[in-house]
Amino acid sequence: MATAVQKITLSSSRDIPFNKLVLSQSNVRRVKAGVSIEELADSIVRRGLIQSLHVRPVVDAEGAETGMFEVPAGGRRYRALELLMKQKRLAKTAPVPCVVSDPKADVLIDELSLAENIERAPLHPLDQFRAFQAMRDKGMTDEAIAAAFFVPVQVVKQRLRLVTISPALLDIYAEDGMTLEQLMAFSISDDHARQEQVWEAISHSWSKEPYQIRRMLTETAVRASDKRAIFVGVDAYQAAGGCVLRDLFQDDDGGWLQDPALLDRLVAEKLKTCADEIAAEGWKWVDMAMSFPYGHDHGLRELSGAIIDLTDEERATREALRAEYDRIEEEYSEADELPDEVDQRLGEIEQALEAFERRPITYDPAEIAIAGVFVSLDADGSLLIDRGYVRPEDEIPVEPEGGDETDGDDAPAVQRAVITIGGQPAEPEEDEDDSLKPLPERLVIELTAHRTVALRNAVAENPQVAMTMLLHKLVSDTFRHTAPMGCLEASVRHIFFPAQSDELKESDSARAVNERHERWGDHVPADDRALWDWLTHLDDGTRMDLLALCVSYGVNALFERPNPHSGSGVSRHGLDVRMAQADRLARETGLDMVAAGWRPTVGNYLGRVTKPRILEAVREGAGERAAQLIDHLKKGDMAKEAERLLADTGWLPEPLRLASLDGEQAHDADAQTEGGDDTALPDFLAEDGDEDDAADAEDEETVLAAE
Repeated sequence: MATAVQKITLSSSRDIPFNKLVLSQSNVRRVKAGVSIEELADSIVRRGLIQSLHVRPVVDAEGAETGMFEVPAGGRRYRALELLMKQKRLAKTAPVPCVVSDPKADVLIDELSLAENIERAPLHPLDQFRAFQAMRDKGMTDEAIAAAFFVPVQVVKQRLRLVTISPALLDIYAEDGMTLEQLMAFSISDDHARQEQVWEAISHSWSKEPYQIRRMLTETAVRASDKRAIFVGVDAYQAAGGCVLRDLFQDDDGGWLQDPALLDRLVAEKLKTCADEIAAEGWKWVDMAMSFPYGHDHGLRELSGAIIDLTDEERATREALRAEYDRIEEEYSEADELPDEVDQRLGEIEQALEAFERRPITYDPAEIAIAGVFVSLDADGSLLIDRGYVRPEDEIPVEPEGGDETDGDDAPAVQRAVITIGGQPAEPEEDEDDSLKPLPERLVIELTAHRTVALRNAVAENPQVAMTMLLHKLVSDTFRHTAPMGCLEASVRHIFFPAQSDELKESDSARAVNERHERWGDHVPADDRALWDWLTHLDDGTRMDLLALCVSYGVNALFERPNPHSGSGVSRHGLDVRMAQADRLARETGLDMVAAGWRPTVGNYLGRVTKPRILEAVREGAGERAAQLIDHLKKGDMAKEAERLLADTGWLPEPLRLASLDGEQAHDADAQTEGGDDTALPDFLAEDGDEDDAADAEDEETVLAAE
């Protein structure tokens, strides 16, 4: 026999005059939250009372109804109506829609109030977006929508920005497949296919942070805070047809410029205009680039020039500004905070005084005719101009005493400055397969350039090692019958780098070497005899420090392609000796490339090698599990993830690792005879030879690091 289902009876609904209602003391809401009473009152004026009040009759001691009703659920609506009544916008006896519950019910009045507040479900953000979108489609502006719902216009724009997100991703969010923060991160791009591609790449990864989504979506864009964008100006970029993406959900530093090629063209054009203006000064050449590599001015003579003196009027102005600055500082010395106008005035005075310190420099016209200028961008996007550099081939030869005077017809003609654009050749795309190919030769050169600069800094900090190194050279020349080159000729030849990464000049080692050179350069006499006297009077410790600095510039740990015919360049045997000595020098100085600041990045290694090399690096540095997490990614994404995984592991590629003692002994030049067999290069420098051609190995050039 079926059991009868108990039917429920809903409370009746009727209109009750507002002056018959009182707020229940059992209402659980005590803390103000959500929309304010004033905003709710304005909403009632605009839309009416959307939701009825829930009331219960007030009874006396005998249980009889008194004609009054208390409001346990809907207290905020009651207060909003009360506010409208006080504002004379609602009559005291105005009927209010109410749901009336039985005063004799078993349910406590406190339970009604609590249930009414906690059982309500907030509107899903996606539903809010769709509602805003529908209202805008029907003609409402963003401002009107914001005013109607008492929210800032920015909130409406943020919600409506979700229209740029792929419907597939919206469906995933609706099913709780991603968070609102992740969804909002996709709004910076309008490309639905790219959005879905990024989600597919990270959906199976443990790292799905919104910043990573933004980074992947803007990896081909340029930030508005980039020095190129600052130099050109975002307005000029947009006027040329460029597009800028903005993030409405968080601070984006001005957004992302979507057309790097257009930006680079605008930068080049503006640099060319500046270079033309500088060329009009009469310089022989002007070399311009967005940035110049470390050591670009090595081997060039820098002109000293003369600073233009201040005029009497300028001196008077400078003194007046200094006096005003001192007076203001003294007047507000006891103040905790300066007034805005005073602070602004001090800033103006500081800028004016700084302009007096940056006086223009004049050069001899004869020197301008043989010298040139470097034009580039500073880190803050300002134009950086370095004038007065003479190349060795442009130096005017010194005429012998008593020589014939040159004919007047031989005077140099007026020249037109040669303007060149600095830059690196593009790296060729390499074929991808599953085999471990040798590292590209250019990459090995760049890596060993990093190590060479770090070794120079380490040698300069270790005078005893520098002394040993110099003695090693002198003793080798004396007792091992190497060909002498004149009177002593224990010279140090400054080694320059044929290839290097852009970040080399910003490395800690490069900065330390440059700062040390600049400190000594202020003291070294220019005259030969004065230099001898100066060196004679230095104490032993200072002499050792100076020796270490000079010797360090001769350190050469660079890889270069061996010349099998030994006609020029380095031989295979010579390269082995160089690398072995570099390892020994690193060990003696305690050089650690990780401590020196080198970290694997997309630019300096991971983006330059094959996928198997990337996986090998992650496997060695972060473990097999980390390698498995990225082995399904495309090369570009894999390189970026590998950079993050290897950031703090201390992993180094083979060219930067310190060889084992056994390996050093095997490569040590002292352990080999002049006719001994050459030691094989490491695997990362050479490919496997063909065993069938072993008979021709003596005449065959080893294939090295083919790019």
